[in-house]
Amino acid sequence: MNKEHLIEKYNVPVPRYTSYPTVPFWGDTKPNASEWLKVVKRTFDESNSTNGISIYVHLPYCEQLCTYCACTKVISRDHGVEDNYIDALIREWKIYLNTFGQKPILRELHLGGGTPTFFSPENLKRLINGLKENADLHPKYEFSFEGHPNNTSRAHLQALYDVGFRRVSYGVQDFDPEVQRVINRKQSFEIVKEVTEAAREIGYHSVNFDLIYGLPKQKISSVRDTFKKVAELKPDRIAYYSYAHVPWKTKGQRMFTDADIPDSADKRALYDLGKEKLAELNYSDIGMDHFSLPHDELYAAREEKRLHRNFMGYNTSHTELLIGLGASSISDAKYAYAQNPKEISRYITACKKNELDLVKGYFLSDEDLSVKRAILDITCRRELFFTDELKKHLPDKITEELSVMKEEGIIELDKEKLIVTDLGMIFLRNIAKPFDNKLRYSQKGNNNMFSKAI
Repeated sequence: MNKEHLIEKYNVPVPRYTSYPTVPFWGDTKPNASEWLKVVKRTFDESNSTNGISIYVHLPYCEQLCTYCACTKVISRDHGVEDNYIDALIREWKIYLNTFGQKPILRELHLGGGTPTFFSPENLKRLINGLKENADLHPKYEFSFEGHPNNTSRAHLQALYDVGFRRVSYGVQDFDPEVQRVINRKQSFEIVKEVTEAAREIGYHSVNFDLIYGLPKQKISSVRDTFKKVAELKPDRIAYYSYAHVPWKTKGQRMFTDADIPDSADKRALYDLGKEKLAELNYSDIGMDHFSLPHDELYAAREEKRLHRNFMGYNTSHTELLIGLGASSISDAKYAYAQNPKEISRYITACKKNELDLVKGYFLSDEDLSVKRAILDITCRRELFFTDELKKHLPDKITEELSVMKEEGIIELDKEKLIVTDLGMIFLRNIAKPFDNKLRYSQKGNNNMFSKAI
């Protein structure tokens, strides 16, 4: 079976595996905060002194709606909201500090959104200093943030650099004016160039561009032109994402019709072109949607088999404890997950009471932990060893399914291990799927639950 036939076969809805089990299979039971904090404490005690911990901060405000976006956000031009939200974040962090019982070692911190640079440089510094105040920094700590090119000023870049940030990710998506008009994300090449060069001048060692294929009105010509401009700026990393059209979940996507969206064949052509251009520009395929130049730390982590993947995507710091702060944030404490409420007022109210208001969560069984490790090995290390513990949790049918993948050339397989081939890098999500017992045995899976693999 050739590559095109494989893409047609495997381009089906599949989880992105930022967690296992994936969020739709967590159930609707609200987790008990005290039980959750016990798991946090256990994970902290096991891992803080060796790997440190990670923090993800969700900053949900945006000044305008980008219609393609499915993230949790609030559209506002009222910057008076900044202080109350930051106060709530610091209060939530103190709940976790009290749980730890000793200073955490901060290995990784990421600001996402929304638009983190909606907040003023001064308020961002206040936030970061508030998080660092009672923590030690790991010798190899990494701080990063997502920046909107239109409102990431030099003052933002300098302020965040001053408190330890060395990596920035810009949401570029596409440079075509018509695509930008439809998705309400108008930003010129000159602006992106300015903020990219400013970051490098200040001292940031890694600049990432987020690009999306399959956007409304997107054509081969626009993707080709986008990569021509990308080649001029040569970001250290590129995330080349598939646009997920989920208008039943995101009202903004109802502003254009299915007729505006590239069909499956056209979307695959956009994907193939992007992959071709990435290879021409010497970007290496790190994993699902992620590419980097050979000098970047992400590339080194892949080569040294120390890549990790969690709710922040791929990262180089394999921490067992990820604390998610802010409305809608999800925490990963190895043995359990927990999510904050999406409503900002509800989140702030709980923080003012010095309480956690958890709306969703999941406590992992021994089977879940074994499968979680297997999926991480496939998606991060490109290899999986069939331990006796893992074999206990594998369904009989998986042998047949994996044998087919071996015949197709996307994996190498024997009784001891599985190795993902270069061709198989396109199908990482599909290779992980047979190990997903929750998806396999669930009665509620449907095509609207996950985006397509390609």
